Amino acid sequence: MSKRCDWCESQNAKQSSNLVHWELPDGSRAIEISNTPCIACPDCGISYQSEQTIDEIENQLLLIAVKELPNTVEFEELMKWKRHLKRNYFDFS
Repeated sequence: MSKRCDWCESQNAKQSSNLVHWELPDGSRAIEISNTPCIACPDCGISYQSEQTIDEIENQLLLIAVKELPNTVEFEELMKWKRHLKRNYFDFS
């Protein structure tokens, strides 16, 4: 199913996955997250994460012990990582 590209507004963007580098919330280091859901546009060549995916990653990194994370982790593995809190109590949206 095609999506609209947020950058060039092409209607040819597709769901895909890519490798991203993410700074941990404590600023101690960055990790690689592989197979991260993304929107890829063949017309402008950009691949980017949706706001929903960004929120999922950011919230998960706030809820887990990031010091235990390896330098590289798969997206699905990251989302299954044991949480220390049930939810992000600072998210009022």
